[in-house]
Amino acid sequence: MDEGRLDIAVERSHRWLNFFHTWLLVGGALALLAATAYVFSGPRGIFWALLAGGIFVVVARNVSPSAILTLYRAEPMDSATFPEGARLIALLSGRAGLPAEPKLYYVRSRMMNAFAVGRGPEAAICVTDGLLRGLTVRQLAGVLAHEMSHIRNEDLNVMAIADAVSRLTSLMSTIGIFAVFFNLPMMLTGQATFPWLGILVLIASPTVGALLQLALSRTREYDADLEAAAITGDPEGLASALLVLEEKQGRFWEMAMPGGRMPQPSVLRTHPETKDRVARLMALAGRVGAPVVPTETRPHVTSVPIVRGPRIRLSAMGLYY
Repeated sequence: MDEGRLDIAVERSHRWLNFFHTWLLVGGALALLAATAYVFSGPRGIFWALLAGGIFVVVARNVSPSAILTLYRAEPMDSATFPEGARLIALLSGRAGLPAEPKLYYVRSRMMNAFAVGRGPEAAICVTDGLLRGLTVRQLAGVLAHEMSHIRNEDLNVMAIADAVSRLTSLMSTIGIFAVFFNLPMMLTGQATFPWLGILVLIASPTVGALLQLALSRTREYDADLEAAAITGDPEGLASALLVLEEKQGRFWEMAMPGGRMPQPSVLRTHPETKDRVARLMALAGRVGAPVVPTETRPHVTSVPIVRGPRIRLSAMGLYY
């Protein structure tokens, strides 16, 4: 086995399972959109729904990453600002086979979070102050590799398709329900008829579409975990980072909400449950070579500014911490 690579049979089985699950969910969302469009306007509705969906996807794919970075007030970090981060980006992007190194950005928030935006030479990874100070170098490497996997597999495009389909389904469902409501007097007097099965489709389609979108998100997270383990050669590093995130983020919400934190049903989560992700990662232990980052446990020291308190502001996107 090559150093730092998963057993090829295990990697292929995981990859094909995730690929099948991904496109099964995308196909289900498209079928739901077609059914809603047919109820809404017959065969012609399917054509216009697919056309509108294509336009939505093109627009979503071409949103500039800089617009998203500006929204979060992200600040670029280079080798002078954060040398350890620059070294990790260079090392991991080479192992991930990315055509260009993603740029590293920093968000002044004590919440622990990381996300990727863009693709190709415009790709960027954002990390928060809380994440940089709360993880070890080894754990940070796992998180960065996870985000690089999203970039390499263009998961943002896949989720853009799912989001466009879900929004169109909800829009047509809402318009259709209003049309039924305004025609209700005629239906009650027998002057008009409407298939009750169609009404049920209109009512249920937004909820079903949202659940399919959430399931798709969870599937892409599993795949990113697998590839991060292959990139770093260290599934335990990412697993330990996930446990830290679960513990510290859980404490934040418990302090923010009176009476403690309400458990969230697994079907309503954008990410799989941490225990399931950790179990899958730990099952890969021993199938990889030596980790590319030393397995130290001390928190590393960053040169980024210290955040003195939570930054809360109100924007067009809602309340942001």
